[in-house]
Amino acid sequence: MTITVWVNGELVDDKPSIVATDHGLTVGDGVFETCKVVDGEVFARTRHHDRLDRSLAGLGLPAADRGYLDEGIAAVLDGLSGLVRLRYTVTGGLGPLGSERIGEPMTYVVMASPIDAPPATTTVLPVDWTRNERSAVAGLKTTSYAENVVALRAAREAGATEAILPNTRGELCEGTGSNIFVVVDGEVLTPPLESGALAGITRALALEWGQDAGLPVRERTLPMSVLDTCDEAFITSSTRDIQGVSAIGERSLPADRPLTEAMARAFAAAAAKEKDPA
Repeated sequence: MTITVWVNGELVDDKPSIVATDHGLTVGDGVFETCKVVDGEVFARTRHHDRLDRSLAGLGLPAADRGYLDEGIAAVLDGLSGLVRLRYTVTGGLGPLGSERIGEPMTYVVMASPIDAPPATTTVLPVDWTRNERSAVAGLKTTSYAENVVALRAAREAGATEAILPNTRGELCEGTGSNIFVVVDGEVLTPPLESGALAGITRALALEWGQDAGLPVRERTLPMSVLDTCDEAFITSSTRDIQGVSAIGERSLPADRPLTEAMARAFAAAAAKEKDPA
């Protein structure tokens, strides 16, 4: 895998680039975004920048320097074509070996790597670990991803590509790096953000563009048990777009997925027209 890396204004390749006492490394004091890039064009750049700033504010950090980030994005995308995963991270900068901050300048990291297009369908595994909808960082895209690593590993060991988590109330919440939608009685439903789910960029656009296309899609609080009875399911993320689910744990779903496919068509058509939707 080839990854191009830019840190604090410099393309670093494999050179040392992060100080060991960076607060993002020692305590996970940072936020990040992952974007899809097609032939050099970052999809939904403004929405990703906006969410980054919301996450920074949630951690008590100042807004990012967007011009500086865009400089890094241009540097890592130079010469790349096709489908690319772009990730940019902003941390609290240098800090002590504890949770307090010392007010150092923030650290900026931008990375890019070519990727293959995802398959049309995938499999997911419900897990018992929970999202805490009352957490201090609920809904923030922070670099503290250890819970996701553990849950995703369990899913991978079971042959799935994503784990689906409940919240502490036993409600359907989200995946480790995706949002979940289910089809119940002819409606496409996804948990509200009050569930503790991340405000996914693709999730929001799927809701907006699906409704614009006249599809019956909306938010609704759902029990985790809906995964045992739903007619269809799909997950959304910046690199998956809308990806159908063929199996939930040991339960196979029908190959006929009319509402999933209609949502995917509506999303693709709108995305082709709006590369940076407001």
